[in-house]
Amino acid sequence: MSDILRFGIIGYGKMGRIRHDALARIEGCEVAVVCERAPVEDIPEEALFTTDPMKVIADPMLDAIVVCTSNDVMRDFVVAGLDAGKHVFCEKPPGRDMTELGEMVAAEAAHPGAKLMFGFNHRHHESMIKAKELIESGEYGELLWMRGRYGKSVDEDFFSTWRAKREIAGGGILLDQGIHMLDLFLMMAGDFDTVQAHVSNLYWNLDIEDNVFAIYSNAKGQCASLHSTMTQWRHIFSLEVFLSRGYIAINGLKTSSNSYGDEVMSVAKNRSAPPAASWTDEEKLVYHVDTSWDREIGMFVDCIRTGAPVPVGNSEDARKVLRLVEATYEAGRMTKTVNA
Repeated sequence: MSDILRFGIIGYGKMGRIRHDALARIEGCEVAVVCERAPVEDIPEEALFTTDPMKVIADPMLDAIVVCTSNDVMRDFVVAGLDAGKHVFCEKPPGRDMTELGEMVAAEAAHPGAKLMFGFNHRHHESMIKAKELIESGEYGELLWMRGRYGKSVDEDFFSTWRAKREIAGGGILLDQGIHMLDLFLMMAGDFDTVQAHVSNLYWNLDIEDNVFAIYSNAKGQCASLHSTMTQWRHIFSLEVFLSRGYIAINGLKTSSNSYGDEVMSVAKNRSAPPAASWTDEEKLVYHVDTSWDREIGMFVDCIRTGAPVPVGNSEDARKVLRLVEATYEAGRMTKTVNA
């Protein structure tokens, strides 16, 4: 392998551009080829352009590919990339279902020298890393329960996008956005064994869900509740972690659009006498810069260079979160009504 890692990006929409910019900030990385269905204006000067993804996959000069496509073709490009001997970074979700993920994992196993990583960038936000450190420190006691709310507002333009079509997307707001919150639950607690859910479409009247209310629990008795929604009418992100001797609350999420507001972490310890904690007892940390994209793709690059296993966003992480997604859909069995 040369000192320069050469990447090809398949899918040059918003995510493709984000991944390109992050790679451009890493010394020794070069985006050599960009693929999109139709020509785009802002192709990086150093990159070739093609509309044929298989040309990217077959290019012998590339070390790795980044898949930023619609969900229906992710599996095909991941498997083809691994079979071509490339390292592959793929956006979430890790397939539309467990069958597609299984095919990707089988291709990974057939090519043990190739790295496969899925894009769950929320784990790489500084607030999440700090929360995990606080939980593992034991200073705040044992994890008891979590509550996560993740929602956004969409308008009728959403109807024209591939995310509104089940045959392409594979699911609605849970698979598209709520999966990030589920992944954070797993990051903090490890795993869950049972799920109760209500999955509904009460407003948009599509064949995908617009709301999910779910409760997850494990053998330790730890519980997490999730509300994933696209009828929020305002963007919201909130993750609350309650422990036997304190709590951690993260409200807002730092993004390029700033749609979710400031990323603010509040931390407090319980007091021996009620009220257990007051607002004045809280320590507040505000994260002004989103470093998650650089941190995540940097991890992938490090694994390629060192040969180390992918520590976060690996196949086992993907299996755990997609298993919960499927179990949620099965438990909820989407209800539909016609909007009056």
